[in-house]
Amino acid sequence: MSTMTTTVETGRPPVHEKTPGAARGLRRRTGRFHRAALPYLFLLPALLLELLVHLVPMVIGIVMSFKELTQFYIRDWGAAPWSGFDNYRVSVDFDAPVGEALLHSFLVTVAFTVLSVGLCWLIGTAAAICMQDAFRGRGLLRALFLVPYALPVYTAVITWVFMFQHDNGLVNHVLHDQLGLTDKPSFWLIGDNSFVALLTVSVWKGWPFAFLIVMAGLQNIPRELYEAAALDGAGMWQQIRRITLPSLRPVNQVLVLVLFLWTFNDFNTPFVLFGRAAPQAADLISVHIYQASFVTWNFGAGSAMSVLLLLFLLVVTGVYLALTSRGRRASDA
Repeated sequence: MSTMTTTVETGRPPVHEKTPGAARGLRRRTGRFHRAALPYLFLLPALLLELLVHLVPMVIGIVMSFKELTQFYIRDWGAAPWSGFDNYRVSVDFDAPVGEALLHSFLVTVAFTVLSVGLCWLIGTAAAICMQDAFRGRGLLRALFLVPYALPVYTAVITWVFMFQHDNGLVNHVLHDQLGLTDKPSFWLIGDNSFVALLTVSVWKGWPFAFLIVMAGLQNIPRELYEAAALDGAGMWQQIRRITLPSLRPVNQVLVLVLFLWTFNDFNTPFVLFGRAAPQAADLISVHIYQASFVTWNFGAGSAMSVLLLLFLLVVTGVYLALTSRGRRASDA
């Protein structure tokens, strides 16, 4: 009765007793919304940069692949006439010179990638296992092993260019002059030996990354497993086969995929090693697409080749992830 009288006398609406609780609930819901939205706000700058740096150029490249974009339309590429799927048909016509050259470059890249990834994984895993036990000088060796990975790509590859020189290179000096393994100094940057030179540089530059990842994965394997295996009479090779490699399977699955994508798309190493025109034995598809675009000035065909390469990598990545996830589920079951 007193509340009603006070309300009538003051002319104000009645104040409900639940209003403070409702305000607290509203503030609580607002706080939860802000906490849920905060990670996306932090990701927003990275997403915008990803959009500007990768997605927008990729869309433009796909559009260019459907145009007859040559040197005559460089200034105004939007005015280039549409060619439909002609660039794709020319690229996959393996009986024609353009398609035949692209197929050869693709096969060279596949062989190069398989050998490079396999050797990088093998050397990196062996080095990581050898560095697992503590000994004097282990920290220094670990630091030395990571030097090729820490060096800038151009610095490392240019150093190898001087080492592969025919007349005064270190490689010919050691193989021919010191060890006598060859009859005469070899040409490493031209001819068939260029593939060996490219593979050597790629493995030298890439295996420290595999070493770093595998070494980090080894830290998660309990030492008790090795001690128990040693008590049961298991030797070193049995421990590696039964404990180390199965425990490293999730790490190796990611490592092999990353090495495959990096190596298949590698452009800096062959470009710095051989220049704008790579030898036929080391004609990787990345350099081949560059030559088709910036040497022959046929940006439409080069864009079509780039889209085909993107589709191939997407298919391989999808199949690889599907197989590895299926194998993981089977092992867990």
